[in-house]
Amino acid sequence: MRRCVAASRKAVLFGLVFAGVVGVGTAQAGEAAWTAPKCGAEPQAPAVKAGTVAQYNESVDRVTAYEKAARVYNACVAAQANREETAISQDASARIAHVHAGSAAVQSHIAASFQTLSANLAAAGRKLGHH
Repeated sequence: MRRCVAASRKAVLFGLVFAGVVGVGTAQAGEAAWTAPKCGAEPQAPAVKAGTVAQYNESVDRVTAYEKAARVYNACVAAQANREETAISQDASARIAHVHAGSAAVQSHIAASFQTLSANLAAAGRKLGHH
């Protein structure tokens, strides 16, 4: 009886975990996939028919035409993706540089403040040491 209860608890827990994983996947799947609109529509693979020699020969011709169109389309998509990825990378680099410059300025300001405070304390200590 205990094994049955333990097994059902595990099943419920697994179900919750599994539902959570499915929920995560569903949320991501809801996002639109990236496309390359300048490249037009992706060529559709043809159906292969081999009922007769004539159908087979036509299929070979359609597959050959598809292969050429698919290669052209793939090259266009790869080029457009490369351009967009480069633009994103350059934008990210500029944003990172801006954040880094701000952070470095704060660190420099704090270091200068500590130097000034240390010098002032040292000077005050020497002055008070004479009395």
